[in-house]
Amino acid sequence: MSGGAAISVGMKARLLELLPSTLLIDSGGASETGPQLSNVSASGGEPTSGLFLPSPATFVLDEERTEVLPAGHDGIGWLAHDGPIPLGYLDDEAKTNATFPTVDGRRMVVPGDRARLRADGFVELLGRESMTINSGGEKIFAEEVEQALLTHPDVLDVLVVGRTSERWGQEVVAVVQLAPGSDATDDALREAAIGHLARYKVPKAFLRVEQVQRSPSGKPDYPWAKRVAEEARG
Repeated sequence: MSGGAAISVGMKARLLELLPSTLLIDSGGASETGPQLSNVSASGGEPTSGLFLPSPATFVLDEERTEVLPAGHDGIGWLAHDGPIPLGYLDDEAKTNATFPTVDGRRMVVPGDRARLRADGFVELLGRESMTINSGGEKIFAEEVEQALLTHPDVLDVLVVGRTSERWGQEVVAVVQLAPGSDATDDALREAAIGHLARYKVPKAFLRVEQVQRSPSGKPDYPWAKRVAEEARG
């Protein structure tokens, strides 16, 4: 089970090949919500990442956070949760009002994740709004780019961030940990991404590190990755 970061499709496939009787579970949630989402992969099925079964108290709200969106809606919404939730943040009325809106007479919490509720009832989790990269006027979710790069067999781990760019505002940069002895080129990594992404989402630069930094729970250290990206520009 992973609650810190979603396990990539490639990693799930390799684990299930080695341990076919194992269930692999991604669990999503926040301190303010408790458990919201789950993804279960098992041998014999096609593993997925970023696609979750929502809890009964999980919803997707519209852009203004005033309406619950129906399954199969157009566009991108905000992941939300109701039920037993906190009263707010101590001595921070502005943050409380922004995070705990009242929708259709119900208090909800919106922890900051962007998502779609598909017609089949599954939630497509796109990523944190705070980590969205705005490049040339287009929104790019870091997690989507990371999952695309992880399809390359030599990519052990990767974090994607936005780096200041005079031309684009921000440019997509991948901080990559490759398998020992790998000689994967930038072109090879770029081709892996192009197979899963629109071209404007493909990283403009690939920076190799010995180890990608994460917290003990597996959560990505994006501030570290952003420093690596900015310092590499010189």
